Amino acid sequence: MSAYTASNPTIEPAAPGRSVAVSMLGIAANRQIWLVFSAAIFLVTVPVFFEAPLVRSLPLLCVALTGFWIWLSLRLMSNPATYLWGDLLLGFSWSWLTGAIYWGWLRWEPVLHLPVEAIGLPFAIWCLRRNWGKAGNWFYLGSLLGTVLTDLYFYLVDLMPHWRQIMQDPESASPILQNALSNVLTPWGESWALALVVALLTFGLLPLRHRRYHWYAFGGAVLSTILVDSLFLVAALAA
Repeated sequence: MSAYTASNPTIEPAAPGRSVAVSMLGIAANRQIWLVFSAAIFLVTVPVFFEAPLVRSLPLLCVALTGFWIWLSLRLMSNPATYLWGDLLLGFSWSWLTGAIYWGWLRWEPVLHLPVEAIGLPFAIWCLRRNWGKAGNWFYLGSLLGTVLTDLYFYLVDLMPHWRQIMQDPESASPILQNALSNVLTPWGESWALALVVALLTFGLLPLRHRRYHWYAFGGAVLSTILVDSLFLVAALAA
């Protein structure tokens, strides 16, 4: 502080080599932040295409795999070069665990979906209050928010009975999906579907104004809900 001078400092023009280095660092940081965004979208869709089919026949294996994800995430976090990816994977491990528990043993009761998905919420809040694991925990919160909004839509449009039926009788999935679609394709269902999309876009895009890894992890997780929900809609239309 004693060396500080109140006079305006002279700004020296940056050396060409330094300018190039700064520019390259900026490009690398911009690329990585979008990689985090893309990884968040990928990690939300993984349970849909990989965990969901596996957990029906091997639920204990899916729960055990949570330990592997946590071990791998901690290994990655022990290296500064891969810390960010380990952080993101740790948040994913919570989504994986809750999905394994619910879809493995409790999928017949939709009212338990949110409580089970929120098992990791106290841990995520505890970590964020200590400014630790921000990318992973915000990813988990974004994924949870997408689940909350989707389940809210299911309640509002009275799709929960169809959920229960299709879990109890998978062989009758096609007519059940068609009946559920008849609820969606009504003025009430379409209005709330539009509200759902607007809410997901708002919660997903606004954080992207802040160019921070954890906000892009959160935004990617929220926006990927639109993709997952759209896939279920396509399945219902094709039934």
